[in-house]
Amino acid sequence: MIKVTGLEFTYPDGITALADISIDLSFDDDEHITAIVGPSGSGKTTLLQCLARFKTPGQGSIEIDGTPAISMSEAQFRSKVGVVFQNLNLFPHLNVLDNLTLAPVEVAGMDKKDAERQAMAMLERVGVGNLARSYPSQLSGGQAQRVAIARSLVLKPDYLLLDEPTSALDINTTNALAELLEDLHGSTNFIIVTHDIPFVRKVAKRAVLIQGGRVVSHDRVEEVMRLFLQ
Repeated sequence: MIKVTGLEFTYPDGITALADISIDLSFDDDEHITAIVGPSGSGKTTLLQCLARFKTPGQGSIEIDGTPAISMSEAQFRSKVGVVFQNLNLFPHLNVLDNLTLAPVEVAGMDKKDAERQAMAMLERVGVGNLARSYPSQLSGGQAQRVAIARSLVLKPDYLLLDEPTSALDINTTNALAELLEDLHGSTNFIIVTHDIPFVRKVAKRAVLIQGGRVVSHDRVEEVMRLFLQ
């Protein structure tokens, strides 16, 4: 479970993006995907950045399975929480396989050959094993999305944060991504920040609605969508 208590974040220009956010993001065998939705400027991406430890909140706390996130080393935290941002951040000068093995070898100290074996297994799992020697510039949007997810999953995080994962995808590729996330049940738990309401309805069973930097609802998807779209 990821427990957020009293989280607040204000940008240097004085704009408050998050105000007293308190939510428990829990998962079980039947529910491994939670969506965070809200209008543009509501604070949902800022919340994701705080959850990923890329932004430091001014107030409040985040606990990962009972341990304060702030007390974890970088290696401990990244073994628990992965993130795939909207621009994917694949290294353009590295091929797909090297993109996947960089962190396990350089950060986790894994043997290079072991890292490659695990990386290839994950690429096969997400359906792009044939692209291991390709470079990011040679990939379609859907292929790059799968590679970015595979790169995060190689470290076997308990939670994977996805920022607007369908923003650059067409409808067919979006449907394929939905199927992939369902197929990855048991590999990790997903927290998805998105504007894509049809995608949310397809993949998630629970959702969090944020408006004006505050949690308006945390409930079953259809109840949250009813409030969001009214």
